[in-house]
Amino acid sequence: MPKVRGRTLRVLFDAETIAARNKELAKEIAAAGYRDLLVVSILKGSFVFAADLIRALHDVGLAPEVEFISLSSYNSGTVSSGKVRLTRDVDNDVSGRDVLLIDDILESGRTLAFAKKLMLKRGARRVGIAVLLEKPGKLAQPFKAEHVGFIVPDLFVVGYGMDVAHAFRELPFVAVVEETPARKARAGAPGSRAQARATRWLRDAGVSRRGSRGRAGYRSRREP
Repeated sequence: MPKVRGRTLRVLFDAETIAARNKELAKEIAAAGYRDLLVVSILKGSFVFAADLIRALHDVGLAPEVEFISLSSYNSGTVSSGKVRLTRDVDNDVSGRDVLLIDDILESGRTLAFAKKLMLKRGARRVGIAVLLEKPGKLAQPFKAEHVGFIVPDLFVVGYGMDVAHAFRELPFVAVVEETPARKARAGAPGSRAQARATRWLRDAGVSRRGSRGRAGYRSRREP
């Protein structure tokens, strides 16, 4: 298993597997009949996936325009408010156009549901969703992505644009950061102060990559 920043990583999807799946997704999207397509990448975690998927779309004959949007569900602290707000908007008028929202992971569905509703409210003819990863059973509301790269269990994932404290985004694969025996030992026995600190750290790891204002700017791999 590879080591990065002194941490052992368990690779879930390597670069070759991701590249092959992106090509399949591009063909799937091309066959879906989108017209006058505007691709909107949801920052920040999707930027690597979006860049590769957009180039794959070019290879299958599509020529979309590309925009970016940022969303947050955090006002302050490390706990999600559950209410999504827009922090960076698209420049294009989406009225009458087909829009494809690209995100890295579908978990609770709140962020993507907000973005889709926003595009439809502005008059988009059709709004599709493409995500690299989906975690079944984590949805906070009924929601469906039309184009899904991979199904993953409820694991804390990094790489391929996804981060923890801004680290690991550069990795060409999707991986899980493995806990070392020493780190587990330092967590302490149940009920101890060390265990309480470890529990708080794990709780804070549930903070979204979008708009988190946790200590030291900590950003994790969970969707709001």
